[in-house]
Amino acid sequence: MYRVLVTDSLSQQGLDLLKSFKEIEVVYSPGMKPADLKVALKDADGIVIRSGTKLTADVLDGQTRLKVIARAGVGVDNVDLPTATRQGIIVSNTPDGNTISTAEHSIAMMMALCKCIGPASQTMREGKWDRKSFTGAQLAGKTVGVIGLGRIGIAVAKRCRGLEMTVLGYDPFLSEEKAAQLGIELYRDLDAMLVKCDILTVHTPLTEETKGMIGAKRLAALKKGVRIVNCARGGIVDEEALADAIESGHVGGAALDVFTKEPPPEGFRLTKLPQVLSTPHLAASTDEAQEQVALEAADIVANFLTKNEIRSAVNMVPISGKELEAARSYLDLAYRLGLLLAQLTKGESVKGARLQFKGDVATKPVKLIASAFTSGLLSAALDTNVSIVNADMNAADRGLPITTISSTEAGAFATLISVTAETDKGAKTIAGTTFGNDFLRLVRIDDFQLDSYLDGLMLIFWHKDVPGVIGAIGTAFGKHGVNISHMAVGRKSKTPGGGAVAILNLDNKPSEEALKEVAGHPDILGLQLVSLPVAGAPLPWLGL
Repeated sequence: MYRVLVTDSLSQQGLDLLKSFKEIEVVYSPGMKPADLKVALKDADGIVIRSGTKLTADVLDGQTRLKVIARAGVGVDNVDLPTATRQGIIVSNTPDGNTISTAEHSIAMMMALCKCIGPASQTMREGKWDRKSFTGAQLAGKTVGVIGLGRIGIAVAKRCRGLEMTVLGYDPFLSEEKAAQLGIELYRDLDAMLVKCDILTVHTPLTEETKGMIGAKRLAALKKGVRIVNCARGGIVDEEALADAIESGHVGGAALDVFTKEPPPEGFRLTKLPQVLSTPHLAASTDEAQEQVALEAADIVANFLTKNEIRSAVNMVPISGKELEAARSYLDLAYRLGLLLAQLTKGESVKGARLQFKGDVATKPVKLIASAFTSGLLSAALDTNVSIVNADMNAADRGLPITTISSTEAGAFATLISVTAETDKGAKTIAGTTFGNDFLRLVRIDDFQLDSYLDGLMLIFWHKDVPGVIGAIGTAFGKHGVNISHMAVGRKSKTPGGGAVAILNLDNKPSEEALKEVAGHPDILGLQLVSLPVAGAPLPWLGL
């Protein structure tokens, strides 16, 4: 039974969807204090939040059971992403649910600002009839600059086009072709766009790069009388600099739905200026948006826990349950190769690893498969839970580069994953393949080609390619009660007499005496006992 916490208010439809899964127990406790939340999460597999719950590093640290966080909304700035990722917790948002409501609010704020609707309405409540003080501006024919052309930015741009505005857009990633289709004049240089705008609206996440993006210098470069709209995140527009620019008369006004501190502190200068129209973070506060994001967040958590489906993840490659199942054998193969390589390089300093994907595996989500390898490689060395979610971060933290090369062209095998690790004692290469969907094989160790089962207890020994070695080891193990279930042998050349390697799959662990006797054989050059999961064991992070 999975347990899911809901710690912010959520629509009844979202709660009902979660409760409809018989495998899920729902604990609805909005407004939980941080100390209580930290304790409650120790018994939770998932959590659904909105903006009220703060999942800080302190709250998330040590949460070994928690697997998934779903934010019913776009932003995830109330979640400590680095900590969640290091803990192996998937963090997802609901990027589609409030797109329309937020875009509509941006347009409403823009129109209300230009038409002086807020202050005019206030004078009417005061019993005044003052037409002269509120001469506005029409939107048609004006040039609007849209910073950030994601879902919401594009939705705003489309609506501005419908209002007969000239739309300029700044986004480093939107293609020229897509911008042309949308009727947006695309800029890669933000400063070149800003000087042309009558109205500026921002639609980016708040990051280190976007914090204070519109500061004093850029405000001064804008046209005199420009109007600014921010319904994205507080802090993208420098609030002190904006207040200064409005008071100086350079900026004609601003419409703000978001603030650096929410609610703003008492005496906050911006919201007291008559040229500023402000709302208390209402862009997504519609019945339709709240229901949609609640349903989306509930669906994300439920389908991850019950079907291993990863959707709208901000710290991992999204993948459907069907795609994940199709890649299961390759994830398992890569994970086992990582475990094996970690044991083969024990005592050595690994400096990096190169993965090569050939054949059918190259058509699968190779980034995820590489993360599975990294998880296996690091799992024995670290005292934290290493999964496909946090494996890449753990490797990067340790300055361990993991690189990949892919080719759909098949070689000797229909599919092959080959890994070379660089260590302080040289390079070590291993490779594996799959037979069908369930059988995993080790087919290479360095220069040796072989065909070994890739599961359970494996005794790997390097030896002289001379008669009697295999028989002697079989006899020694027989004497010590060790049963051999499978054997594979590989040698460097087709002619006997050179070096060789053999792998014995064992049903039970040999005693120290048995290993000592085998190692003492004059033709044995070295041996290593390796432990891998049994055949068909589920992957540790997803239960596949």
